[in-house]
Amino acid sequence: MTDRSLTLTFLGHQTWLVEGDGHRVLVDPVLGPGFGLSPALEFRIWPPRTIETARMPQLDAIVLTHEHLDHFHLPTLAALPKSLPVYTGPLLPAPVAEAIESLGFTVHRIDHTGAIQLGELTMRLYPAGARTLFWEDRVVQPVARVGDGPAVAIGVDADLSDVYRTAVAEGREPMPRMAIVSNNSQIAPLGTPGSDTNLLPGSGDVRGRKSGLRVLGELLLDYLEPLPGVEHVVLCGNGFLPARSPHGPYLYADHPAMAQAANALQHLFTVHGPRPGDQLILPAAGPVTSERVDWVHIDERFEAEQLAVHAAFLAEPEPVPLAPIAPPITDGGSALAELDEELPRLGRELVPTSAGQLAASIPEYLDDTPLGPHRILLVLRDTPAGGERHYAWDLTTAAFTLVDPVPLDEALARYPFGAVLFFQDLIGILRGQVQIWDVAGSSMQCWNIGRPLDSLVYALFAIYGEHQRPELAARSYAYALGHLAGARRAG
Repeated sequence: MTDRSLTLTFLGHQTWLVEGDGHRVLVDPVLGPGFGLSPALEFRIWPPRTIETARMPQLDAIVLTHEHLDHFHLPTLAALPKSLPVYTGPLLPAPVAEAIESLGFTVHRIDHTGAIQLGELTMRLYPAGARTLFWEDRVVQPVARVGDGPAVAIGVDADLSDVYRTAVAEGREPMPRMAIVSNNSQIAPLGTPGSDTNLLPGSGDVRGRKSGLRVLGELLLDYLEPLPGVEHVVLCGNGFLPARSPHGPYLYADHPAMAQAANALQHLFTVHGPRPGDQLILPAAGPVTSERVDWVHIDERFEAEQLAVHAAFLAEPEPVPLAPIAPPITDGGSALAELDEELPRLGRELVPTSAGQLAASIPEYLDDTPLGPHRILLVLRDTPAGGERHYAWDLTTAAFTLVDPVPLDEALARYPFGAVLFFQDLIGILRGQVQIWDVAGSSMQCWNIGRPLDSLVYALFAIYGEHQRPELAARSYAYALGHLAGARRAG
C-alpha cells in the first residue's frame, strides 16, 4: 500500500523540498547564501544558512512558480543536474524560459490546474487569484498530494487561487490539511527608505502598516478565509535581508515567534514557523511532526550579529539616507542619451497607470491653487552633469520636461506625485544591471495623494516589470549569466 504522507523541508525564504511516494520536487530553489543579479548586489537569505547540496536527497523535478529573483535563481539552477525537468505555469515570461534553457534544462509549461505526476505524488499548479496585484499575477500556486492522502496548498506571493478555492468548495478537491502562506510584508523600521513610504506629511496608516498584529491578521484570517477546514498553517517568506541594510532583518521575520504568538491568540488551526532545515511530516492520519535535516546549517554567528544590529537600530533609530545600488556610470554621455531616449516612452506609459489617471483627474492641490499641466515630478540624483535633474510630466504632451530643480519640501507642495531616485539606478534598470524591484526596495522614495497603489512605485512596477518590458528582463538575465560565467572562469 502506498505511503500517502508528505514531507516538506523548508530551505529558506520560500524554497521547499516536497517529498512523497519516494519522489522529490524542489520548489523555487534558492540554495546559495542569497539572490540577486550580481555578487555586488546580493539579498542574503534570512535566517542565514548553508545547504550542503551534495548531501541533498536525489531530486525528480524542479517547479518554478514565477520569475522574481527570490524564486528564480540562475546560479542555483546552474549547479543542479540538467536532466531535471523544470515545470512552470503557462505565463512565465519567455526570457526566463530562454535563460533556463541556456543552462541546458528543458522547460515544461503546465496549463493552469494541470498536474505534474511522479508516481502517486501529484503536484497541481493553480493560477493566482483574480485580486492579485498585477506584478504577481503570473504566479502559479502548487497543491501537492500523494494518492488520496492529505493535500498541502502552497500559497506563493499571490492571492489565493479562485480556481482552487472553487474546486475545494464544490468538492472536486479536498480541503487541504496544511496551507503554506507567504509573509511578504517586508516592513522596514520607521526612518528607512522603502517602497511603502509616502513622503507627504501625515500620509498613510503608519501605526497600522507597521503592526505585526495586522500582518498576522492578513496572513492567517484574511488569506485563509476561503479554506475554513485547514488544520495546519506554515509561515514562510520575508526571509531575506534588504541589500546593504542598516537595520538587519525586516520586522516580523521571526516566524517561530510569529507562530508562537498566533497559537496563543487563536485555536482555529496550528501555526508552524519553521527555520531553514526544519522538516514537517504530514501523515495520512495522525499528528504532524517535525524533524531537522543534517545537511542544512544555520549560520548562528551571522544571525546573532544581524539581530544585534536590528535591536540597536530599533533602540536608537536614525534616518537612513538614500544610496544607489546600480553600478556607477562611467559613460555619462551615453547614459544621458539613453535617458533622453527612454523618457518619452516612460511619459506615455504613465498615462494608463493609477498614478497617471489620478494625476489627470485632480484640478487643484493643497491650498486650492489650480494645477497646471505638470502633475508628476521625477527627481534624478547624481547625474553626470552634477547635482540633480528634475523632470516634470506634462499632461498636455504625455512627456517629461526638464524643469529647474527645487528643494524637496517645495516639490512636495507643488506636485501631487513624485519620485526620487539615482540617475545610475534608472540607467541600471535600462541596462539590465538591476531590476525595478531592487531599486524600489531601498533606493527610491515617492510621494502621492490617494491610495498606496496610486504611488509611482507601483506605476514603475507596471512599466518596468518583466511582463511589460521583456527586453529589459532578457538583459538582466544575460547580465546575471555573465557574472556566473565569470565566476566559473575565476574558479
